[in-house]
Amino acid sequence: MTERLNEGLHRKLTLISASAGFGKTTLAGQWLAACERPVAWLSLDEGDNDPARFLAYFVAALRTVAPNIGESALGALRSSQLPPLEAVMTTLINEMIGCETAMVLMLDDYHVIENELIDRAVLFWLESMPPQMHIVISSRKDPGFSVSKLRVRDQATELRVQDLRFNPAEASLFLNQAMALGLSPGSVALLEARTEGWIAGMQLAALSARGRRDADSFVRDFAGDGTLPHIVDYLIEEVLQRQPENVQHFLLRSSVLERMCGSLCDAMLDTGTGEPDGQTMLRMLEQANLFIVPLDDERRWYRYHHLFADLLRRRLRRSGGEAELHARASIWHEEDGSELEAFRHAAAAGDIDRAARLIEGRGMPLLFRGAAAQVLDWLQSLPQPELRARPALGVMYASALLFVGRLADVEPMLQTVEAVMRMMEPDDRCRDLVGHIASIRATIAVAMHQADAILEQSRLALENLHPDNLPVRTATTWSLGYAYQLRGDRAAAGRAYTEALAVSERIGHYIIGVMSALGLGSVQEEANRLELAEKTYRDVLLKVGDAALPAVCEAHLGLARIGYQRNELDVAWRHWQTSARLAPLLESTDRTLACELLLFRLKLAQEDSAGASAAVAKAELLVRQHGFSHRMHAIAAARAELLLREGDWEAAAEQIGSHELPLCQARIDWARKDWTAALAVLMPLRQRIEEAGWEDERLSALIVEALVRHAAGDEKQATELLRVALAMAEPGGFIRIFIDEGEPMKRLLSIAHERGIKRAYVAKLLAAFGPAIPHTQPLIEPLSERELEVLRLVAQGLSNQEIGERLFLALSSVKGHNRNIFDKLQVSRRTEAVARGRELGLL
Repeated sequence: MTERLNEGLHRKLTLISASAGFGKTTLAGQWLAACERPVAWLSLDEGDNDPARFLAYFVAALRTVAPNIGESALGALRSSQLPPLEAVMTTLINEMIGCETAMVLMLDDYHVIENELIDRAVLFWLESMPPQMHIVISSRKDPGFSVSKLRVRDQATELRVQDLRFNPAEASLFLNQAMALGLSPGSVALLEARTEGWIAGMQLAALSARGRRDADSFVRDFAGDGTLPHIVDYLIEEVLQRQPENVQHFLLRSSVLERMCGSLCDAMLDTGTGEPDGQTMLRMLEQANLFIVPLDDERRWYRYHHLFADLLRRRLRRSGGEAELHARASIWHEEDGSELEAFRHAAAAGDIDRAARLIEGRGMPLLFRGAAAQVLDWLQSLPQPELRARPALGVMYASALLFVGRLADVEPMLQTVEAVMRMMEPDDRCRDLVGHIASIRATIAVAMHQADAILEQSRLALENLHPDNLPVRTATTWSLGYAYQLRGDRAAAGRAYTEALAVSERIGHYIIGVMSALGLGSVQEEANRLELAEKTYRDVLLKVGDAALPAVCEAHLGLARIGYQRNELDVAWRHWQTSARLAPLLESTDRTLACELLLFRLKLAQEDSAGASAAVAKAELLVRQHGFSHRMHAIAAARAELLLREGDWEAAAEQIGSHELPLCQARIDWARKDWTAALAVLMPLRQRIEEAGWEDERLSALIVEALVRHAAGDEKQATELLRVALAMAEPGGFIRIFIDEGEPMKRLLSIAHERGIKRAYVAKLLAAFGPAIPHTQPLIEPLSERELEVLRLVAQGLSNQEIGERLFLALSSVKGHNRNIFDKLQVSRRTEAVARGRELGLL
């Protein structure tokens, strides 16, 4: 068996599928313990159907072998909304590609997974993972995804019941040596036949026969004509009945627990009986081999073997008392501070009042702690009359729907709640719910970038929310800040973000704290306070640490913009790459589009017009795919800039069309040498900007007007405007905003230098003019487009055969492309090629 498993390591998957008790986990454990590859082991339970929890454990398992991967994926779990699992898996796979260690990932007890999203994510991982990985799945049934494609491609090794059954020789070794029963060959054969080689059945029988004077007679008696299920029932009865009464009592009352420790078990039992305490009982059960599994090296936490637990729970249900035991477990977990476990047991006990209270989380709802999916599952299980009778639960339901990204379902739920509330007497609790509903609607409006709706709903929320409801009030204040920013009231936005940040830090509202700091950093950028904005963004990264929350793509994007303006292009590229990796993890946001617009600037800095044009094309595609119409003006401005660089000002004028882009219009008029028209646009524009206090746009307008006046022959006014612009720009260390203007700015700066205007700063700017150093493809011979396609597929972990199928190329052609790639990148292996490609910005 081990030899067969070892032979399958060159494939992608080993599937060990058999019903309970056939030794799947034991076999895998013994095999992998002797395997030369490091193993990441993940034991699953029913709670892992929550995608966020599954993902956290999945990444944690991988990090036991590759500790430097998974930061982005773990950060996704701290988002208010979990991104698509395939997107998280893609990021994780890209990080794994750089890990050259051949490893095995073990997913044990996969049969507990019933979530289609998780099944799809695991299949995606299987199909896309790097070739140095191998997955082992142990399950009582086949996974929820099809393995037929893997089977056809000879990429799966499968072990099933017929492979795992004990044959007579193995049964004899187990019963007579491991269990020391001394059975005759006939009794061994009889037991093996009646249990059909089922290992757990044999173990149950051996436990029942142990200590009897005539074990052979016992085997003959119970193995008569009964069917296998009857034998199971009989054996469990035998095992239980042979235990002392206090042990039976302990087993049944602790069976409702997914995991247990001594003090938790004490809470499940009646006190004052004089019986051993819970921890002592757990140790005794372990020594007696009564199907108990330690979960830590300290032997503090345990769980029952799944089969044994199922049998105990069935018996408990027959005798009653389950609800009372779940209630005790809920109380213990709440006192222990594990409120999520307390909520789960309260839900299992059917105690709706207690579960509803626990969802509130002592001032910080469980929804804000990453438990939205579990809360939603429970709420969906409640009868509709219960929900209608409890509007607070309906509001929580709507909030949970918002957290998991089911935006279309939120408004109908809110309207249902409002219909119920209209029949209630208004009181403080009712007002708070009105405020919470408005806050939810404000958050939806944030996703749609609807400033007026955000303002209306946020103000309604703050008028009605209870003063003590700080988590929701703080989230609402952040929403207000975003609305102010959309409307251009940057001072108000800064005040709102500052307030939300201060309260969030005080109450531990992690997500809103991060979002408020990011908003504050963007306001500081808009005020040209680059040094302060840089500190704010770096503080966010420090706060998040290794978790790499996807939302911090905004911090990296801000640092990339700051690096760009300071002409620190290596810094800008490094932060841009991190931001571009994290941005797709944020569903329903325009952050990926923002990355493409910055890429446009970075490509222009390299004098790569084709790359800049491609970035704009991708940005426009994102606008059309996701309805980000509020960003269309930025696309038009970028296209107009490209056309002006080519000297086609008529096409540039057509490009900006109906968009209100006065700076672009002034540049077009300047290109036409229509100085009067350009100044007619710039002068009122500058006045409006100054009145609004938009420092970043004021700086841009000053620079363009200075250039236009210089071109028109008004050197005095041009240098005066430049003097003001330099005074504004110097504290932040701006460079690119000047040198991106090219030779006209260089000439104007030379005049300023001759006149002694900001001489040191101007000298620095003049020194920055010159050919840009390309960031990508610093190769003697660059990769062709086809070679780049092949390299990207190699980075996804595809084999040469799969690359050929994807690109419709012969296998020999793929190998030829690989040789060319290796030669050009000066590497000898696929993993080295991928790493070098990333280093050069090709991937």
